[in-house]
Amino acid sequence: MAHDIIREGVAAPGFEFESASGEIIRLGDLKGKPVVVYFYPKDDTSGCTRQAIEFTELIDGFSSLGVKIIGVSPDTAASHDKFKAKHNIKLQLAADTDKIAAQAYGVWVNKSMYGRQYMGVDRSTFLIGADGTIARVWRKVRVPGHAEEVLQAVQSLDR
Repeated sequence: MAHDIIREGVAAPGFEFESASGEIIRLGDLKGKPVVVYFYPKDDTSGCTRQAIEFTELIDGFSSLGVKIIGVSPDTAASHDKFKAKHNIKLQLAADTDKIAAQAYGVWVNKSMYGRQYMGVDRSTFLIGADGTIARVWRKVRVPGHAEEVLQAVQSLDR
């Protein structure tokens, strides 16, 4: 199971996404600087909106450290565009409509709600070091205060 493979110290799985603005985002193009990749279930839902807003509020802190933040969900680039505009989100959002990255990072999992089983994104965040390895993993993320915790982890990275 990919869940067991993606841990601190291993090479981050590569990815290629279309961003909300239509550009292609490749992990390989970002090597040399830390990257925060967070997977979230769905645009414009309460927890996901709060998470994007919290990261947006701290974007200057991440940017000053040379860190890029990429939010990833199975939503389309068009959905990301609407979500960003509606809530003034300043992050790069990536469309993983085929769930290839979600599967590679072990976040596309069987979930259960009200007794119903379905596949969905397990809200997770990965801090990828400048060398392309996983520096930190957060699974089953609780949104309040999470962005601040990630920023503190970035600040403690060896540079």
